[in-house]
Amino acid sequence: MKSIYNGNIRLLAFAILSMGMICCSGKNNGDNPGTDPEQPEPPVKADVYAYTTSANGSALFKETGLDYSKVSMSPYKVTLDPATTYQTIDGFGPAVTGASCYNLLQMSQNERTALLKKCFDPETGAGFSFIRVHIGGSDFSMDEYTCCDREGIEFFAIPDIEKEGIFPILKEILAINPEIKILGSPWSCPKWMKGQVNDPSKPYDSWTSGRLNPAYYDDYAEYFVQWVTEMEANGFPIYAITMQNEPLNKGNSMSLYMPWEDQAAFVKHLGPAFEKAGIKTKILCYDHNYNYGNVNGQDNYPLNIYADAEASKWIDGSAWHNYEGNVSELDEIASAAPDKSIYFTEASIGSWNYNFELCVIVDFESIFLGTMSRGGKGVLLWNMMLDDHGKPYRPGGCSTCYGAIEINSSDYSTLKYNSHFYDLAQCSKVIRPGAVRIGTSGYTAAGLTYLAFRNTDGSTAFVALNNSDEERTVAVYETAERSFKYNIPAKTIASFRWGGTAE
Repeated sequence: MKSIYNGNIRLLAFAILSMGMICCSGKNNGDNPGTDPEQPEPPVKADVYAYTTSANGSALFKETGLDYSKVSMSPYKVTLDPATTYQTIDGFGPAVTGASCYNLLQMSQNERTALLKKCFDPETGAGFSFIRVHIGGSDFSMDEYTCCDREGIEFFAIPDIEKEGIFPILKEILAINPEIKILGSPWSCPKWMKGQVNDPSKPYDSWTSGRLNPAYYDDYAEYFVQWVTEMEANGFPIYAITMQNEPLNKGNSMSLYMPWEDQAAFVKHLGPAFEKAGIKTKILCYDHNYNYGNVNGQDNYPLNIYADAEASKWIDGSAWHNYEGNVSELDEIASAAPDKSIYFTEASIGSWNYNFELCVIVDFESIFLGTMSRGGKGVLLWNMMLDDHGKPYRPGGCSTCYGAIEINSSDYSTLKYNSHFYDLAQCSKVIRPGAVRIGTSGYTAAGLTYLAFRNTDGSTAFVALNNSDEERTVAVYETAERSFKYNIPAKTIASFRWGGTAE
């Protein structure tokens, strides 16, 4: 998580928000028009299942059933083209941080189970299918630590603070949805592996900043090997890792400066170490903002690594945050490296940017539709749950962040659902892991954006956003027998699933 919360930047962010230009990425202090998703019992019989969330709160993940209808002559016809295929989708979900787990563990067992099912159950809940965890501590863990704070890689061990404070929640989530994919990111290497930014060979004893000493590349590669191995031994399969959270951010409470030159060099140790250990976990590079932190020499960070053939062969793709820059940066990344995957791995909401009506729409347009239309394979957002004071957080970390879900610290029972919950739910409910994005053509209108997908069970998903101030009609045509019409209200997200096991 990016620590940019000084007074000047807050004022700047407020000014930008006032002009309607900031990308939201919250707390419900009056801004959220609802406190609980609308999830009625599914209709007894429906051809198409529709889910809507509106900025004004008139619908909050509301489920309705539609009948197929003839739309072949409609002027609003959007034709789906299953023969034109793009990327495969891995999923959508939140970061299950130490802070999130702390709050979840304060809940009663029955209430926690109900909430986790609401989030992760693909049939009765939203079906979140992808989560992010920190490797060692983070700015939202319960302490600063790594898995090897005693010098010598032979002392590696996942600490009790995670075994007691995070593992129970992961086990509950996987019991609800065993197909969950997990991505891990470190905020810092062990301090004994750190050197100074300008001279990594000189020791640097701080959680904040520093640079990986090349003398420890092999030890740090073994650190990742042991982390994946121990996590999987505990029942948590690790789908992917990034080599460093926000590698160009030296100011977070736990951080490590890792320019592209360092990642290119380090992955030549990490990749072979994974291969030797038989680990199939994907390795992702970068994991930071669209504008590369405006750090000199770091533009096109992933592309610089891909240009090194020896480094590139170990890297599946890149990971991205949206705190600075624009999603359009992915146009160049996707065009220059079409064989490499793209993931969105972090966005936050908080006092500096949050307004439910704005964020639920703007984030969906930029983070979800914006990323997936550029080949993105998954979307991960930041804390799943924080309390009504944005806690717990680490000193020097973000004290003004909100979770996708807010729990009241007076009873650890009362919940509020922020915009990130609804954005995740609108996609994860209809676009299942393994879905392939397919082609679309036809009707367009100002403020109307949409994408279509074919799920592995034969069902089809269509996700649309009406970001205009007027109702927009879409007539979705797959075949003459599988078509429907829907009027999307102003400022509303609408998601649909039909066919296959949805029938």
